[in-house]
Amino acid sequence: MKSRLKLLGLVAAPALVAAPALVAAVVPAAYAANAPQPHATTRAAVAGDVLTGLKQSAARTGNVAAGKRISVAISLTPRGGTALDAFVAKVSDPRSSSYGHYLTKRQFAARFGRTDSEIKQLTDYLRAQGLTVGTVHSGNLLVDAGGTAAQVEKAFGTRLSTWKDARTGRSFYANDSAPTLPASIASLVGDVAGLNNRVQLHHQATPHTVSPHNGPGGGYTPAQLKGGYNVSGTYTGSGQKIALLEFDGFQQSNITAYDSHYGLGSPTPTVQKVDGGSGALGDGQVEVELDIEVLHAIAPKANVTVFEGPNSDAGEIDTYQAIVDSGIPTTSISWGAAESARTTSGINAVDAVFKAGAAQGLGFYAASGDSGSDDAGDGGTSVDYPASDPYVTGVGGTQLTVTSSNAWSKEVAWSGGGGGKSSVFKIPSWQTAVQKSAGGGYRQVPDVSAHANPSPGVSIYSQGSWTSVGGTSAAAPEWAAFGALYNQQAAAAGKAKLGFADPALYSASGTGFHDITSGSNGAYSAGTGWDFTTGWGSYNASTLASKLLG
Repeated sequence: MKSRLKLLGLVAAPALVAAPALVAAVVPAAYAANAPQPHATTRAAVAGDVLTGLKQSAARTGNVAAGKRISVAISLTPRGGTALDAFVAKVSDPRSSSYGHYLTKRQFAARFGRTDSEIKQLTDYLRAQGLTVGTVHSGNLLVDAGGTAAQVEKAFGTRLSTWKDARTGRSFYANDSAPTLPASIASLVGDVAGLNNRVQLHHQATPHTVSPHNGPGGGYTPAQLKGGYNVSGTYTGSGQKIALLEFDGFQQSNITAYDSHYGLGSPTPTVQKVDGGSGALGDGQVEVELDIEVLHAIAPKANVTVFEGPNSDAGEIDTYQAIVDSGIPTTSISWGAAESARTTSGINAVDAVFKAGAAQGLGFYAASGDSGSDDAGDGGTSVDYPASDPYVTGVGGTQLTVTSSNAWSKEVAWSGGGGGKSSVFKIPSWQTAVQKSAGGGYRQVPDVSAHANPSPGVSIYSQGSWTSVGGTSAAAPEWAAFGALYNQQAAAAGKAKLGFADPALYSASGTGFHDITSGSNGAYSAGTGWDFTTGWGSYNASTLASKLLG
């Protein structure tokens, strides 16, 4: 669907190309027309927290109505500077004595979260501006608030304007300038999500009906997927939990029909609504049902929790935070957007949530996109976020062929599979051993891959009928399912759960992978070892688990 790490030593803290910075400013006596008039005081701007190139890609149509309700999510930077990066490096390194010694939520908050007095300083300020303070999330690094547009403009020293996108015609609002806060508070803040609603994340799934393989609507069956990736019948995901990040809903009747047809006996998924949920069912329903059914196909006994949030900047970060707060160890993500469509500070804020999750032993698997090497669709090369995040396992796409007995036969790179170099993150140290000259010293995507080609696709039941669906939205849950299967084996062996997987996967040096050496995603071609189309390749569940268990 269209929606949306070789370890050789201690993992160095990945660097943002344009990390958010605080820019000191003295608020003038008057703002531009229609802007709020806060008391003159020394304030600081949250740099990178404004959309770039608006005047080139959209037309301003006016001001946001003063009474319009706006919800924001304010991200605070972790305490200790790069200490959190260093900690995650150690607990994610299989050769470190600290490997697998993850923090509890309480321990994380005490070590890296902001103090209660710092949170009070922020919340007191917000209330003084007329905003209503909502949830202060665990870890003391994310605070929700809301109010009218006029109150938000006053609190953050900016103007909210309405715009119309020149290419799509979609109307949206955005802040004219980076938000500012009193300097003592601004020094704590990394991002204010919700000041614009231009970007809505898309799901990486592509419906395609073909002549049936074994699935009633075409596409691969659970037996073919498990056989192709050598998933033993002994391991079913029993006792394990998997989270799904979603911005749409699903109908349980469709999941039940799928499970019943294949005799999976899977537990009924649990739904956790964030910020009121995603609203009415939309065209993303097939995405959610694909994600759930692929997890049931490969890890049928795992308990799946579907986190449904609003498709907005604030909704996205709140939903990720809810997943981290839940402590669920494995998450599949099939929604994203090109790096260039986001603000730098917004990427940094989501990255901080992933980093907090990694410190607590949580692993995230994200679809790399269905637009090949040109995720932004502008004729160049670009990658999808969050697959490009250095604390996320980016999952690319392949076309899998299985034998009549459902064994792996061959695999080629899928032309739509996202891959390339990040324009935001420097290459992490665990990836430098496979650094390509085309990467230019930046984070390389994807890390791994799995079946995604919509012909034959994956057999699913959605919206009352059988169909075949492909895209890297199928590949991400295929890998998240492996994470749950591995954690089941690790628990039985008394070993640490996988957590943030990239350092361990790269330390495997290709062992346990199907190395995919043919096919292209546009600008890049597959080759021996790691490449920009399929990363290390797809998994052989039995051999990869054995390698990782040691």
